[in-house]
Amino acid sequence: MRMLRPCVLSCVLIAALSATSCKREAAPAASTAPTPAAPAPASAPPPAAQAPAQRVFAQEELDQMVAPIALYPDSLLTQVLMAATYPGNVADAVAWSKAHPDAKGDAAVKLVADQPWDPSVQSLVAFPQVMSTLSQDPGWVQRLGDAFLAQPSDVMDAVQRLRRAAQAAGNLRSSEQQTVTVLPAQAAPTTVVVEGSAAPAPQAQIIQIEPANPEVVYVPSYNPTTVYGAWPYPSYPPAYYPPAPAWYPGGVLAAGLAFGTGVAVADALWGDWDWHGGDVDIDVNRYNNINVNRRIDANQNVWRHDANFRGDVPYRDARSREQFGQQRLPGADQRQQFRGNDAAHQASRDRARQEMERRGFEAPAASNRQAQERAREAGRDIQNRPGGLDARTGAGGAGVQRDPARERARETAHARTQQASQRDASQARDRASAGTHRDAGPRTTHANLQARDAARGSHAGGMQHSQVNQPRLKDHAQSRPAHEVSRNNAFEGARHPQQSRAQVERGQQSRQMQQRPQSSRSGGHQVQRQSHGGGGRRRG
Repeated sequence: MRMLRPCVLSCVLIAALSATSCKREAAPAASTAPTPAAPAPASAPPPAAQAPAQRVFAQEELDQMVAPIALYPDSLLTQVLMAATYPGNVADAVAWSKAHPDAKGDAAVKLVADQPWDPSVQSLVAFPQVMSTLSQDPGWVQRLGDAFLAQPSDVMDAVQRLRRAAQAAGNLRSSEQQTVTVLPAQAAPTTVVVEGSAAPAPQAQIIQIEPANPEVVYVPSYNPTTVYGAWPYPSYPPAYYPPAPAWYPGGVLAAGLAFGTGVAVADALWGDWDWHGGDVDIDVNRYNNINVNRRIDANQNVWRHDANFRGDVPYRDARSREQFGQQRLPGADQRQQFRGNDAAHQASRDRARQEMERRGFEAPAASNRQAQERAREAGRDIQNRPGGLDARTGAGGAGVQRDPARERARETAHARTQQASQRDASQARDRASAGTHRDAGPRTTHANLQARDAARGSHAGGMQHSQVNQPRLKDHAQSRPAHEVSRNNAFEGARHPQQSRAQVERGQQSRQMQQRPQSSRSGGHQVQRQSHGGGGRRRG
């Protein structure tokens, strides 16, 4: 045992020394081989930049939408944009405002406290002028709310562009009703990259509009087509919603802003846009004073869209649908089952399709393109058959089995028709030759008519008649005299266009003959009458 203790101690010392040397060698190796360092948190792109937002509206569309309200005071403008995200509530509030024309200010907001509307919509009933504007175009209200949900920063940038244009045109300035302030712009903390558009240039200034008296708000009225100067987008002209005359006595100015009756409010306007933060700040005290049934905490000072007040109105873009949890309209599953798109009906259709394939039936085309390709292939197969389309029995081509009895009857009728035509032609020639005497004028005309009829019959007899599909007509034609068949067929010219052309030519020749002098019509024979003295015969 005494001999083993020194050995164990020596082994332990040797192991400790080797571990120390390994650590010393590993340290230089780590210093010579650099390891990839983790990126700093500050250099990582923000979540909004990693997932580009879908661009729903272009710049010219946004300017067109916000033009009627861009010159409102900031707090009122923000309240309108928030309320526009609930177009169904806005429609109900418009109807209520029309039914209560004398309600305005904070008192009107308290009257609708029990209505199932979002607080932003309830606050707008304090301004009947605004409700009158929103009532004129519900589609515009919905598009305005969709734009504010999908592109809030772009919407407010459009507001600033239009305010700068109005200021440059000399139509936006401070007055007794409002205060216009120009502030230097600050860089936003985060940048939202919109798909398909370049990053917007930083704004040089921000124009704020506030009521001159915080407790009295004047809603401006103006014509967007003139207040901003020359409109830069001819394809997207702004809409003009004329105000109610009761709130703007004397009418609206052709250019510039007009202010009507002010509205006294204390707590109705509780939201305001943060131009530097890029969101809507809520004055919690004002909000709780006016919305006594829906109080919020002090930390809820940023507005968030509540999809519960959206109702059945769908969101325009996929990002909003995903964010607010409205993938499909309520009851869509029941409608699909009613249309037979449930699992049981689909399984039944699959079984039927498999049974048809097992019995040799081709599955129906899944698209229009597939159906067209199948039709083209079928056409090529028919054309490639021996004889083509005429190879099918009954198609009227080479593969048709003709009836010998019909062929003989057709030949007999044709021979009889030719014989009758020749006989009529010879009779017409005899009458024409016998009519050359001293009264040849009218008789010659009659003979020409008969000759023309005979020639028409002769020509009709020389044409080959198609009687394949008319056995009854042929039997009836055989029972009548042949010359009647050749002359009284009213459809002969329709079936034989060459015969019609020949008749037209003969008619032209007859017309030319009628236009010749009387001496030339008599065939060149001069008629001499015996003259009696005195210039005429005496009557006894």
